[in-house]
Amino acid sequence: MHTQTIHLHRQAPPKPIAGQPCNGCGVCCAAETCPLARLRFRQRLGPCPALEWQADAHLYRCGLARRPRHYWPGLPAWAEGLARRLTRRWIAAGSACDSQACIAL
Repeated sequence: MHTQTIHLHRQAPPKPIAGQPCNGCGVCCAAETCPLARLRFRQRLGPCPALEWQADAHLYRCGLARRPRHYWPGLPAWAEGLARRLTRRWIAAGSACDSQACIAL
């Protein structure tokens, strides 16, 4: 069994059970990068450089989906909306939790 320590904000919501709705806990992206982030950042293990804490909402969000021009320098402004939509689709944002991580506090 592989053990990995991840660090999350103390106000982050608890990880939902796999298959339950995503709640922005950040566990999946803190543990490893998704295929899109692997392409962009050339790293496999987390935390993903695009994992962003949203202090006002007390949850994590994908920076590649929220602010694509920040993470893809040179992306034209006209393509930002398309990049957001494609990223959300590729990472299945808002879908069920697919992280199999077991959390020990």
